[in-house]
Amino acid sequence: MTSVIVIGAGVIGATVAWELASAGHRVHLIDARTPGDGATRASAGVLAPYIEGAPASPLRELGRDSLERYDEFIARLKDDSHTDVIYDRRGTLELAMTADEATRLSHDAATLARDGVEAQWLSGAALVDLDPNVSRQALGGLFVPIHGSVGVSSLTMAAVTAAVERGARVMVETGAIDVSSQGGVTVRTAQGTLTADQAVMAAGSWSSRVTVQGADPLPVKPIRGQLLQLGGSRGLLRRVVWGARGYLVPWPDGTVLAGATVEDVGFDERTTSEARRSLMEMAVSLAPALANADIADVRAGLRPRGPDNLPMIGRSQAVPGLIYATAHYRNGILLAPLTATLVRALIEDESFTPPAPVRPDRHGTRT
Repeated sequence: MTSVIVIGAGVIGATVAWELASAGHRVHLIDARTPGDGATRASAGVLAPYIEGAPASPLRELGRDSLERYDEFIARLKDDSHTDVIYDRRGTLELAMTADEATRLSHDAATLARDGVEAQWLSGAALVDLDPNVSRQALGGLFVPIHGSVGVSSLTMAAVTAAVERGARVMVETGAIDVSSQGGVTVRTAQGTLTADQAVMAAGSWSSRVTVQGADPLPVKPIRGQLLQLGGSRGLLRRVVWGARGYLVPWPDGTVLAGATVEDVGFDERTTSEARRSLMEMAVSLAPALANADIADVRAGLRPRGPDNLPMIGRSQAVPGLIYATAHYRNGILLAPLTATLVRALIEDESFTPPAPVRPDRHGTRT
């Protein structure tokens, strides 16, 4: 049994803490805020590796691997937490609003089918039959049934609850200041120091602000993403609808999440009127029935982006016992099951090496 400090209680930190506690490790989960109160709260929870990742790209392969784990992951999480998690696998519908987009998506449908992934190019009546309230201006759409969405807040809180049920301790408003090798791994916070056999850096955009003894600053930068929660009606959309400018995610209560902006503004977490306008225009362009929807909420979060938009998962070169699990950018939700599995392997097996595309040392910095 190993003692582990997990730094950060967003979706990655929470699911890692649960995975490790489930395996019998002594886990201490800390966060500068409260669980899920960073980038996690501004995520729509889309599970779509065949949209997010280009063909044959590392992101697509990592996303495919993680998506295959999701059904079992959610079932186990519900059992351990004794709570429900919003989870839907009715697919995504990516709309083509221009001739160029139609050409690309019809080609993508053929490529996916050739690779053994169920996908359909739909046009005309078939498109409307699949989702009657999508725009009649669409020339067609790519339907990928294996895709879906998950309620990010419900997932994160269920993971924290499940971790606690398995013996983990949680400390809120306890942000890490630095990490060093002193009697194992020592994490200094404003409230004091914690020491354990190992530690996991899962602080998202704030990972770059935690000093690691002997390491270069982590090349992770915050990218603000804003989204709208729109009041709608139950059944207005049947599945995730995607377009060139954003996406719509229907929830069981009838609301629709419209996201998301991509803004390089540092650590500014404010919402803006400009984002409200652009996201509303995007939403109506994909589903005109949303034109009269009320804006129930506007959220902003800082997504942690690395130099190549891929996560950093692996051991520190500078501090033995420190493991990175950060820089997931737009795909922390999608990659959560895979990340938790990789971190557990790193904790339990000194000889384990994560996939090359996610190793933290690939950027040439000392981590």
